[in-house]
Amino acid sequence: MDSSILSAALIGYEVQLQKLQTAIAEIQSQLGHRPTRSAAPVAAGDLKPKGQMSAKGKAAIRAAQKKRWEAFHAKTAKPAAKKVALKKAAPKRKLSPEQRAALIANLAKARAARAAKRLAG
Repeated sequence: MDSSILSAALIGYEVQLQKLQTAIAEIQSQLGHRPTRSAAPVAAGDLKPKGQMSAKGKAAIRAAQKKRWEAFHAKTAKPAAKKVALKKAAPKRKLSPEQRAALIANLAKARAARAAKRLAG
C-alpha cells in the first residue's frame, strides 16, 4: 500500500476517535459520571505539577512528630534498669571414676535389653 493512503486512513480514524471520545464524554456528563482520562484528553500544558512540600513544612511536621513521640514515651517510660552483676558460671562438675564406671555399666545393660527386645519382637 502507498504511504499516502495509510496516512489518510490514520487521519480519518483519529477524527472518528475524537468524535467518539466527545460523544462518550457528553453521555457520561448527562449520567453524572466523571470523565475518564481517555474521554477527555488533556493538553500537555494543562497538567498541574504535583505539590511539593517546602522545607519549612517538612520541619513543622518533623517537630510535631517528635513532640508526639516524646509525649508518648514520657508516659510509658520505665525507670532505668539497674545493672545486675553477672554471676560467674559454676565450674563444671566432674564424675568420679566409680560413678563413671557405674553409668557406663547401666548404659551397656540398657543397650543389651533393647537389642534383646528387638530380636524377640
